[in-house]
Amino acid sequence: MDNGFVIEVTNQAIKVTMMLAAPMLIGALVVGILVSLFQAVTQINEQTLSFIPKIVVIVMALVILSPWMMETMTSFTHDLYANIPSVVMNK
Repeated sequence: MDNGFVIEVTNQAIKVTMMLAAPMLIGALVVGILVSLFQAVTQINEQTLSFIPKIVVIVMALVILSPWMMETMTSFTHDLYANIPSVVMNK
């Protein structure tokens, strides 16, 4: 196993992780900005007001995107397992 292979697998893992986390993070970011604008306009300074909408958006994103997320994780894991014989033979 050479360093290039390890770096490639690590890059793929980071890419998959970012792809899976991005919908929830972007949704929470957008909702946080909207709630902050609402608080600024209405002058409501409640710190806990933004948590419930963010949690709802994250749960909705998980429910809607869970098939795609599972397919992405399964595909990545399958590719890792499929590469095991080539790694063992190149030793």
